[in-house]
Amino acid sequence: MPAKQSYARPVALITGASSGIGEALAHCFADAGHDLVLVARSADKLKALASTLKQSHDIHVWVEPTDLAASHAAAKLFASLKRKQCQVDVLVNCAGVLEQNAFSRMTPAQHQQIIDLNISGLTAMLAHFLPPMLTRGAGRILNVASIAAFQPIPLLATYAASKAYVLSLSESLAEETKDSGVTVTALCPGITATHMLSAAKDANAQLSQIPGFLIAEVADVARQGFEACMKGDAICVPGVFNQAAMIASRSTPKWLVRRIGGLFARRAL
Repeated sequence: MPAKQSYARPVALITGASSGIGEALAHCFADAGHDLVLVARSADKLKALASTLKQSHDIHVWVEPTDLAASHAAAKLFASLKRKQCQVDVLVNCAGVLEQNAFSRMTPAQHQQIIDLNISGLTAMLAHFLPPMLTRGAGRILNVASIAAFQPIPLLATYAASKAYVLSLSESLAEETKDSGVTVTALCPGITATHMLSAAKDANAQLSQIPGFLIAEVADVARQGFEACMKGDAICVPGVFNQAAMIASRSTPKWLVRRIGGLFARRAL
């Protein structure tokens, strides 16, 4: 990778860039003239996306195949980019995993995988890439949480808890970095037409009954997340229905939120 100072364009690092919202966000940042560092486990998918973006936008795109759930993965990625003199101006934490089932029917390894990627991996990325932004007095961070972050979700218990962590951490950092030149945004999408949703439907046929109007288009979710990140908004909840659900979950008594969630979960079992 050539030295950072060779280019005038800002660099956006996007994790989970091989598919879904992460891939769509890569297109958003490319459209806006950013050079890109693409991170995910699948090298082949990243290389294919990089080739497409280079040709269509005449930007520099670098591929960094990385499993962020692995120990010290974020540290190794940070060190690699530092050696290449690649300054990350925008960090997008989109890598995540979802397992849909009753908590007791999932293995300890499945729970740990969610924690390792959704919580530990994201936190490590922030711990490495946020301090240099604060030193420079400039930078943007977009953490992809979920509408599930606002309430307990039976059958998605560990996943929802992990996204509640992402939302809480993002809101805290948004305040810590206020007036520093660095902004932190949490993107909280609802049900979105991605591979993750397809996999969840395969695991539970009941999910195929979700009304179409509740399923958002991935490109639209990414666009709203990108715009919120550029504006420095603390929270972005795409979709009127999701915004109403978020407001309702925060104003409804906790016991009632649990009861409603439990009712729907028992029907799905």
